[in-house]
Amino acid sequence: MSITLTPRAAEHVRQFLAKSNDGIGLRLSVRAAGCSGHAYQVETATRIGADDQVFDCHDVKVVVDKLSLPLLEGITVDYTREGFNEGFRFDNPNVRGTCGCGESFNV
Repeated sequence: MSITLTPRAAEHVRQFLAKSNDGIGLRLSVRAAGCSGHAYQVETATRIGADDQVFDCHDVKVVVDKLSLPLLEGITVDYTREGFNEGFRFDNPNVRGTCGCGESFNV
């Protein structure tokens, strides 16, 4: 099983966590949303639960719950800046389609 952060994404998370009082890593999950069915959810991980799997990517802990793990298997997370826009970009080999606005996906 693999979840990967690019070096650029890992650096962004490390800088964010350095300012956080209780963050221990990045929590990556999937929730039901949008017209295609699923959406990524990125949060600060403040704890590791019994049903979580932890991946170490460039010295950043990435925490994934067991329900999201099958939908995220093999994903690469990058962090990009384009003009005034910046954010995480997801390269997920499990995705079969996305909605027109790009906010949700299906598998």
